[in-house]
Amino acid sequence: MFTVYILLSLRDKKTYVSYTNNFERRFRQHNLGRAKSTKHRVLFELLFKEEFENSIEAKKREI
Repeated sequence: MFTVYILLSLRDKKTYVSYTNNFERRFRQHNLGRAKSTKHRVLFELLFKEEFENSIEAKKREI
């Protein structure tokens, strides 16, 4: 199962969109500053998430 998600940075009020096959782990990484792409923008709030059967569908939705 793959999850497309949108996060809101509480620091700069900008959104971040991505997908993953382990949402709980990835969300934790974002909020702990362990994700290179968002480490300068912690903390995050979840705005949206949607699940897909495979990575191809998730990538299409992310775009």
